[in-house]
Amino acid sequence: MSYRSLAANLTGLAAAGLFMASASAHHGWSWADTEQIQLQGTIKQVQIAPPHPWLDVETQEGLWRVELGNPSQTKRSGFVEGSAKPGDSIAATGNRAQDHAEKRMKAVQITVGGKTYDIYPERIKK
Repeated sequence: MSYRSLAANLTGLAAAGLFMASASAHHGWSWADTEQIQLQGTIKQVQIAPPHPWLDVETQEGLWRVELGNPSQTKRSGFVEGSAKPGDSIAATGNRAQDHAEKRMKAVQITVGGKTYDIYPERIKK
């Protein structure tokens, strides 16, 4: 194997490793508390694009980032482009970041305009 081929292979492996580390840090639930909380507020910004749609929500406690499921999962819940806009009221149930200084939640259910979207129905705690 030539030096150039070896270098290309190692570069590719390093890039794949970085991608996987980044993906595992972002995805999953390991960063979130097991207990669920509820937030109520006003939507400031909506982002539907991958890797995960999210909403910025102004609450009495400040601005929160509310992450939804992956785009396909979010769409299956019925939440699509145009389902929410800045200024809409929202109620969100989900798991907040373990670092409570970070105002971030992974939503399992949201209600906007009287319509409820079960993002992770199997994770909704009654």
